[in-house]
Amino acid sequence: MVDFTFWDILRNLLLAARWTVALSLIAFVGGGLVGLALLVLRLTKNKVADRVIGAYVQLFQGTPLLMQLFLLYFGIALFGIDTSPWVAASVALTLYTSAYLTEIWRGCVEAIPKGQWEASSSLALSFGQQLGHIILPQALKIAVPPTVGFLVQVIKGTALASVIGFVELTKAGGMIANVTYQPLLVYGCVAAIYFLLCFPISLYAGSLERKLHVGRH
Repeated sequence: MVDFTFWDILRNLLLAARWTVALSLIAFVGGGLVGLALLVLRLTKNKVADRVIGAYVQLFQGTPLLMQLFLLYFGIALFGIDTSPWVAASVALTLYTSAYLTEIWRGCVEAIPKGQWEASSSLALSFGQQLGHIILPQALKIAVPPTVGFLVQVIKGTALASVIGFVELTKAGGMIANVTYQPLLVYGCVAAIYFLLCFPISLYAGSLERKLHVGRH
């Protein structure tokens, strides 16, 4: 048995944590871009687009992320396409994130009084100008706290990528625990690193919510 010091365990976990952070950022940024595109399409009031996007959101919100990872990783391989765990995890988490962010942001846009749409329409602004100059700046203030808060869910969701062989923090913890025979210590460190990643974001989201709540009064 190889002897691991506490520092060896912690150092290897921290090295693996960078992939957790990288995957979270890819999912959050990619999901945000896809989610924003879907939101704009939905706001065009096109019935076909609205139904298709509604079904997309229901599909990803109504199925476990674990199943989405399995289906994407093993399903694509059935068509003879070699998919790496990196690509499968990035795509699955991006799609999952986009579905949730689209709904979060749609609720924020709908919270803007209809009078704002009517007033901007009376000024003969185009749909893009209405969104860019009137609606989205107001919706952004409402959307920031839940969006930042959802980032915590994305970070914790990356742990599921370990089931398809992606070596991030949880997967590395399992591998180290199997070698060191110290699962309590290893998984305790894994939990502590997740906490250190998520807790500041939760605090920041709460702080933003309080500031914006005060600002609306």
